[in-house]
Amino acid sequence: MPDVLIKGAVAVLTMDDTRRELSGADVLIRDGVIADVGVGLEAGGADVVLATGCVVTPGLVNTHHHLYQTLTRAVPGGQDALLFGWLQTLYPIWARFGPEEMYISAQIGLAELALSGCTMTSDHLYLFPNGSRLDDTIAAADDVGLRFHPMRGAMSIGESDGGLPPDSLVEKEAAILEDCIRVIDAFHDPTEGAMVRIGVAPCSPFSVTRDLMRNAAILARDKGVMLHTHLAENDEDIAYSIEKFGCRPGQYAEDLGWTGPDVWHAHCVKLDGQEIDLFARSKTGVAHCPCSNCRLGSGIAPVRAMRDAGVTVGLGVDGSASNDGGSLVGEARQMMLLQRVANGADAMSSREALEVATRGGAAVLGRDDCGQIAVGKRADIAIWDVSGVHSAGSWDVGAILLAGPTSVRDLFVEGRRIVADGHVVSFDLASAIVRQGQLVQKLQE
Repeated sequence: MPDVLIKGAVAVLTMDDTRRELSGADVLIRDGVIADVGVGLEAGGADVVLATGCVVTPGLVNTHHHLYQTLTRAVPGGQDALLFGWLQTLYPIWARFGPEEMYISAQIGLAELALSGCTMTSDHLYLFPNGSRLDDTIAAADDVGLRFHPMRGAMSIGESDGGLPPDSLVEKEAAILEDCIRVIDAFHDPTEGAMVRIGVAPCSPFSVTRDLMRNAAILARDKGVMLHTHLAENDEDIAYSIEKFGCRPGQYAEDLGWTGPDVWHAHCVKLDGQEIDLFARSKTGVAHCPCSNCRLGSGIAPVRAMRDAGVTVGLGVDGSASNDGGSLVGEARQMMLLQRVANGADAMSSREALEVATRGGAAVLGRDDCGQIAVGKRADIAIWDVSGVHSAGSWDVGAILLAGPTSVRDLFVEGRRIVADGHVVSFDLASAIVRQGQLVQKLQE
């Protein structure tokens, strides 16, 4: 693969350890790694990408998604429902999915993320109907070219045992753990620069047993992989925890071994001060999903308090059926605005929000090789054209979350161009869109 020289950017927002912002700067990529950053760089034989009129940032990092939901956006029965009612509307539809639905939905969702500047994403897949496997989404990510952290999720408490999901969507706990081992052994890459890392992710405290939560944590630590689940998403979630477990979600997580730097929880909208302190002390991460939290009426997560306490926070678009989109740059802006609504206009700057979307997300996923533009880091880079109408009149082109484009001009992952001139070029997206339309029509029958 030839060197790539990104040349003459209006600004490079490095998000490095000193948060340098370089005017008129260049970035040199070699063998999937950032080889140099500066002004007036030269590289004989390199492919030159002119960044005139553009801002260059690290690729954004998505820490929570359910890619399979891309085929069930704006389902009428779930449009105005709270979390539990929304799930009960959609479970019967998801029960009809198979391997192709998982594969195509992941392709579409990953392409949408790429266009919004995302270079690395996790995905929480917790249901496997009709022969579906985690392998289906891993194959899709390989096609699209994003760095991928698929989480082997699970549900084990069905309706007949007092759970929310239909019995057809739950699995035996021994089979769940066995398949976790299979996918970790088959796909997990612990090395620097890895394109795929597997994690273990029981769906939520209200869809699996205490034993599965505890055994999943033991398995994950034995295999050296990360842990992920939903936690404290809304008031119903808190009430369920107190009624069923006799404690708040943070205490439940700690009791079962679900805190630590190898754990991150999605949402955490309703964490109280003691739980925030617990997460800070234990270095437990949080995936903040502001659009989904608004869509489902869950509330505004205390991100300002979390960051002030030292909690590691990243962003997540959440599932495409509870958002109902997948724009990570949109999530960054939404987070910034909601923290201002809750805490005042100076509560979060555009640059801090961008930091959460890049370095923050990389830290949540345990990837200190990503999330910044610095020599030796992986070449995951977004190029944003600020010469158009979205940024016209902006006095500070670096404040791209205040006045900037909502999609990238170019995107590089591991030094490979995934988006060029605003179009996904790594696979045949047009054909995937046609096929998803056919699959959605079939699901509606």
